[in-house]
Amino acid sequence: MSDIARRTLLRNASLLGAGLAMTGLFPAWARSNSGGLVRDLPTVSGADIKLRIGHSSWSVDGHMGHAVTINGTVPGPLIRLKEGQIARIAVTNDLDEDTSIHWHGLILPFQMDGVPGVSFPGIKPGETFVYEFPVVQSGTYWYHSHSGLQEQEGHYGPIVIEPKDPDPVAYDRDYVVVLSDFAFMHPHQIFRKLKQQPGVFNFQKETVAGLLAGRDQAFKDRVEWAKMRMDPTDVSDVTGSVYTFLINGHGPDDNWTALFNPGERVRLRFVNAGAMTIFNVRIPGLAMTVVQSDGLNVKPVEVDEFQISIAETFDVIIQPTEDRAFTLVAEAVDRSGMGRATLAPRPGMTAAVPPLRARPLATMRDMGMDMSGTGGMDHGGDEGGMVMDEMAMGVMDMSMRNGDNAPQVILGPGVQTISPMPVDRTGEPGQGLDDVGHRVLVYSDLEALDPNPDTRTPSRSLELHLTGNMERFMWSFDGETYSEITKAIPFRLNERVRVTLVNDSMMSHPMHIHGHFFDLLVGPKGRHPRKHTVNVAPGGKVSFDLTADAPGDWAFHCHMLYHMHAGMFRVVSVRPLAGEGA
Repeated sequence: MSDIARRTLLRNASLLGAGLAMTGLFPAWARSNSGGLVRDLPTVSGADIKLRIGHSSWSVDGHMGHAVTINGTVPGPLIRLKEGQIARIAVTNDLDEDTSIHWHGLILPFQMDGVPGVSFPGIKPGETFVYEFPVVQSGTYWYHSHSGLQEQEGHYGPIVIEPKDPDPVAYDRDYVVVLSDFAFMHPHQIFRKLKQQPGVFNFQKETVAGLLAGRDQAFKDRVEWAKMRMDPTDVSDVTGSVYTFLINGHGPDDNWTALFNPGERVRLRFVNAGAMTIFNVRIPGLAMTVVQSDGLNVKPVEVDEFQISIAETFDVIIQPTEDRAFTLVAEAVDRSGMGRATLAPRPGMTAAVPPLRARPLATMRDMGMDMSGTGGMDHGGDEGGMVMDEMAMGVMDMSMRNGDNAPQVILGPGVQTISPMPVDRTGEPGQGLDDVGHRVLVYSDLEALDPNPDTRTPSRSLELHLTGNMERFMWSFDGETYSEITKAIPFRLNERVRVTLVNDSMMSHPMHIHGHFFDLLVGPKGRHPRKHTVNVAPGGKVSFDLTADAPGDWAFHCHMLYHMHAGMFRVVSVRPLAGEGA
């Protein structure tokens, strides 16, 4: 339905009566389904699992649309496995195009990793491919398509792997909570609009009213940002103007509900399966204890809110003691909408849904240009203006920062900015969370429960720049898109490498490497949190140590689906030295 048709429908609906009209005009997250949906995810398990990929009509908050489904559902069925078993998963393609499944975060032979053109040819229409691999880990993971933009259409699902040894996390109930974003607009149309018009989905731009009310930037700051052709409200490429935010496949109005008995320890396994949405998660009135990150156990840390980037997983324990309902809030990072669910002792109970908070504004720190250390615009001299002028022209001498031997970013139309002063932001809360007044999880809070398996000093360092042009929607590594690169990033089998990712853009980039975990360089040595996905904040940098212990070719990419589609994708090649066996 076109935007004009939607407006006409709402206008005509107002003639049916004031009460009905007012209900329809509330945003979806504010409307209440008093009954709620107490519905478990469909589950498959055992030695032989069958999945079928196909087209389906799909209803979200009462509106029908199209989805790519797995066994007819969005998300696809929860796959339950046991550490130590052999997984055999037959995937049949009922689409009229190729498809695939990547087992996100699982350690397996690269031929089973599921990336067309890198580890296997893909699954042709009408064909069945059998994935077979040993299950060598436990925890919360997920799976999704690596073909085209099918992930945006609903092609994803959760995985829970039971540990072979006693679980160090005690709990009475266990729920998987899959967060995602759904659009009735076709993903190729979304991508086309992003290429045609910057900020096309941003309906929260600064206004004169915002200036006068003090909600937006001061006038002089607006002038400086305009010189750089930058928009401080451009936090998410795709927003609630086109997305409905889902929890376990249900929109806010559906009100998916999970039940508990007061006093129980409830484990919530959060998976961010969004295509483009980073979520801020909280349960007003309940503390959450984080016990797992990306499938691996961490020392428990109690928080009131956490940011979960695309493709990450976090397991938390809650223990509600009151006989009342609680609202689970998954607010989009730009606060253009939210996913909403209910935790309650009995079906039909609801709790107040908090309003959306004020949307965040990007700062000079998000450009890697915070020379004052305050994140503000006033740099007290001409130096800040000089750097801003250089940024506006899209040029920056890399030797100013890293010396003559600095890695060379290929400048061109695909590189809009180079961060002159990127900083490690792993100890900072996500955008918009620095002043919420309660405990927010940061990466530096995480500490591995088990000792790191490899504590060798890295033998070499590798620095990669995450580059882009937001106006042209071009994304790349070191200024080169995947289509322009002819060589893989080479690693020697079992070598230890320190990798530093520098974000030269104003957008977050959740970076995922296939087939490996890495040690994020926060926390005590030997207990660094081990992850497969890490968000690199705007204007920030992240370092981790990687042991290249999995021979083969592996994808390495931004998990913002349209960033990857636009070129922020590389292949990592792990090979033994000559004369060494694999």
